[in-house]
Amino acid sequence: MKQLLALLLATTPLLAFAAAAPTLDSAVISDVIIIDGTGAPARKGSVRIADGRIVAVGDVIPGNSEVVIEGGGKVLAPGFIDTHSHHDADIPKSADMLAVTSQGVTTIIVGQDGVSQSPLRALFARLEKDPIAVNLGSYSGHNTLREQGMNAARRPATEEEIARMSQLLEDDMAAGAFGLSTGLLYETGNFSSTEEVIALAKVSARFGGRYISHIRNEGFELMPALQEAIDIGRASGVPVQVSHIKISVKKLWGTSDKVLELLNHARASGVDITADIYPYTFWQSTMRAMFPNKVYDDREGLALMLKESTPPEGLYFSRFQPDPSIVGKSLAQLAKERNAPPVDVYLGLMKQAIAYQKAHPNEERVESVIGTSMNEDDVIHLMTWEHTNICSDGVSISHPRGHGTFPRVLGRYVREKKVMSLEEGVYKMTGLAAKHLGITARGTIAEGNRADLVLFDPATIMDRATLENPTALSAGIEKVWVNGTLVYQDRRTTGAHPGLVIRAPTKTE
Repeated sequence: MKQLLALLLATTPLLAFAAAAPTLDSAVISDVIIIDGTGAPARKGSVRIADGRIVAVGDVIPGNSEVVIEGGGKVLAPGFIDTHSHHDADIPKSADMLAVTSQGVTTIIVGQDGVSQSPLRALFARLEKDPIAVNLGSYSGHNTLREQGMNAARRPATEEEIARMSQLLEDDMAAGAFGLSTGLLYETGNFSSTEEVIALAKVSARFGGRYISHIRNEGFELMPALQEAIDIGRASGVPVQVSHIKISVKKLWGTSDKVLELLNHARASGVDITADIYPYTFWQSTMRAMFPNKVYDDREGLALMLKESTPPEGLYFSRFQPDPSIVGKSLAQLAKERNAPPVDVYLGLMKQAIAYQKAHPNEERVESVIGTSMNEDDVIHLMTWEHTNICSDGVSISHPRGHGTFPRVLGRYVREKKVMSLEEGVYKMTGLAAKHLGITARGTIAEGNRADLVLFDPATIMDRATLENPTALSAGIEKVWVNGTLVYQDRRTTGAHPGLVIRAPTKTE
């Protein structure tokens, strides 16, 4: 506790003392608008924190021995929970996690899209030895299990291979994984059968775990892909979360009501299906995502995607190790420079990337693209579904979602577009996110909960990250505490690393 308060004193210029005292036992964040993460109306008050937890909320009068942190009438909310993050890739660069804390995020959940660090027990041990600035939990990734259990074969798994993967999943679940994640759009998960995934989801169910999925198709076959997720939940009994829900082909734009009708019907029939979403109309993924049949010289399939999903002028190269000079350029620009049809240029680059990957098998993220393919009206409709929480799907480079997601929702969609109230926007980042993970000690400002908190200005909060400058810091985030320790203020991190490993609720909390 003394270390916590020493850090507050050393890093917070707006501290004022109620009275001089030789012992500092706790701190009070005073004069704030409390939005508690439950969806309840905002209210004025103060919050007392001590030993990493919230110990009082409301009309809190500071004691003689307490540090007072002046909130200046700003909003104090629970720290935001990113239910679908890839920011664990940032840890080797800096444990300060600036891209995360600068958004007000205090907990990230990784192991997404079927890819997780393995074994999770080793990852958790490293983080407990060398903590980072924010809390971290993880799913166990299906594609990672396939790599270890069947050498990432491009076919459905045999019963023997499913048994091996089940044992690996059991080990991750015992270590504290939240459940099974799949990336059925990606290799080699896209070669799996529904029955294979159900078998593994049942393992998650035995541990009280969950199932989160980048579904098999977010375009032309969106509805069958959603139905598959529903069927997996029904057969296994696990709660299902649809990752970064979207409608990514023009043909289906305007059908978000039908998507929600399907999900609501599933919920009414007993399947606990929910979703998360990021507030952008453009995605980021591997170049391979542009081939609907996963045949990477499929000219017709690529041409269809460029016509109906992501046009050449809306497709940008965000990483390309074989030739970094093309990064930041659109496919349309490259086609013009090379005086060649966009399909030919893309096929040539895909061939180049595959060859480079074979020559550098240990290099990760050889290539990636950013593509515009969603309609904002659909994004808003899906975002405002009562069972959708906010996520970033982010990492600190390339796509602005890695630095801007949460402030963007509060600035663009709450304050400017008024598609939801401030209380609802915060709820979708905190209490609802925690509910979708089964977390009970975080996500709301309540006595006894962990002191994960963010102080922000609702009048100025806004993302600043763009495609041209994806790492620009957002405006309006004043201070961020993780487990009661200040980790961000004055647009920079404090150097404190109080983050904890968040294990599945049946194992901790």
